[in-house]
Amino acid sequence: MTASPFDVHDDDAYRRWRDAKLDDYPTTVADLLVPVADPTSPTPDERAAILARVARCNMALYRFAAPPTDDRAALRAFGAAFGLHRLDAHLQSDASCITALEVADGGARTRYIPYTDRPVQWHTDGYYNLPEACIRGLVLHCARPAARGGENAVVDIEIAYIVLRDADPDFIAALSHPRAFVVPPNESEGAAIRGERANPVFYVDPETGTLGMNFSQRKRNMAWRDDPATRDAVACLNDFLASDSPYILRHRMAAGEGLICNNALHNRSGFEDGAEKRLMYRGRYMDRIAA
Repeated sequence: MTASPFDVHDDDAYRRWRDAKLDDYPTTVADLLVPVADPTSPTPDERAAILARVARCNMALYRFAAPPTDDRAALRAFGAAFGLHRLDAHLQSDASCITALEVADGGARTRYIPYTDRPVQWHTDGYYNLPEACIRGLVLHCARPAARGGENAVVDIEIAYIVLRDADPDFIAALSHPRAFVVPPNESEGAAIRGERANPVFYVDPETGTLGMNFSQRKRNMAWRDDPATRDAVACLNDFLASDSPYILRHRMAAGEGLICNNALHNRSGFEDGAEKRLMYRGRYMDRIAA
């Protein structure tokens, strides 16, 4: 059997992987930022620069040289250049499956935090999805920033795993339980939109052999397994996410900037719109970024 750093019983494999992971780990936005001339056709050098950052920390930031004429088409092409093809068609997505995130003036979207100007707490995308539709990749693109606020913070899920395992390996075991948390059904006016979901926080993806993570800090959307190890593990993770750790990268994206990642933990501060609304585009994928 091949040694796995994510086997809580194999401390040697974990230590080797951990030390390699943390060696010269990027801790500034500048370390992650890659200029891209044409998002529809990244050059070999641009692609290599992004993939090098993804190999180190599962994410990269990019800056397009000029605004695309069609944001959705450009982002689909950009994602495809990195092996991201299987877009998640979720409740609020349109036919393109590239979702516009802006303050909703009315309708069903007002029920969901991403379509408001309120802070969005730490989460991974698709934490309520079924395992066969897990979100592995994410592109988050800024078409128009807010007048004030709207900063994102982001953390590699493998760093979160290291923080918890170093604190207590039992935390990993607790958060790997298949019912570590339960998301209650999503209902509107008495009609079921989505049934109850139970998921682990950490899991090894059977398709790729890589680490996956499901997480949200939203209290109304998470019912945690009621045992001491789970409570202590969640508290440890929340303490880390509230800290000033150099592994937590914060950036207020300008127009034309974005994040491409293997479904990193991320949040968003509250914001105020000016004459124009803050506009972000999001693509959620069932693929990981392909080297």
